[in-house]
Amino acid sequence: MLALAKALPSHGSTIERGNTYFVLFAVLYGLGLRVGEACRLCLKDVDLERRLLVIRETKFYKSRLVPFGPKLGALLGQHLHQRQTTALATNTADDQPLFCLRGGRPINPGTVSQTFHAMVPSLNLRIPPGISPPRLHDLRHSFAVGTLTRWYRLGLDPQTKLLALSTFMGHGDISSTAVYLTPTPELLEHANRRFRAFAAATLAEDRS
Repeated sequence: MLALAKALPSHGSTIERGNTYFVLFAVLYGLGLRVGEACRLCLKDVDLERRLLVIRETKFYKSRLVPFGPKLGALLGQHLHQRQTTALATNTADDQPLFCLRGGRPINPGTVSQTFHAMVPSLNLRIPPGISPPRLHDLRHSFAVGTLTRWYRLGLDPQTKLLALSTFMGHGDISSTAVYLTPTPELLEHANRRFRAFAAATLAEDRS
């Protein structure tokens, strides 16, 4: 996210646009939302007191509550305050879009994707041969993999928590979530350690 922040516009009349996209990308990365879900958020869907986002009638016409932490809460609070002190403050009805630019219309998901792809070259990422450049939807993949990796680091059993992750991401079943769990070197190492510990305990029981 730090690299994305540096790549965003940050001068003149583009500051407002850059700040809006920074918060939008932070929500996509930090909560694993679909880009369409983030773009459809309205002011009334942000509950700073309870640290909740209300995702309304998304895929398969389902709605859900998505909690967020204090850092993202502070960022959303700053974004809402900025909206009240800029030209966008002309209409602050609670059904107005959370993420919008001049004109007050919600940002189109296609425009968000185009902006992301336009920034990628400036990130100076080392992309191995045969690997496609990052896509906007990869932020959702990163959220899923990052969550699983943190569970391993904390010594938790990811298998017992996959249903919670699936619900959080708005999936109808765990198999849909599994598509997002791309193996990474760290994730594979954690899985191997857990398997070796399980195998060692099983062998010890057989010998006793």
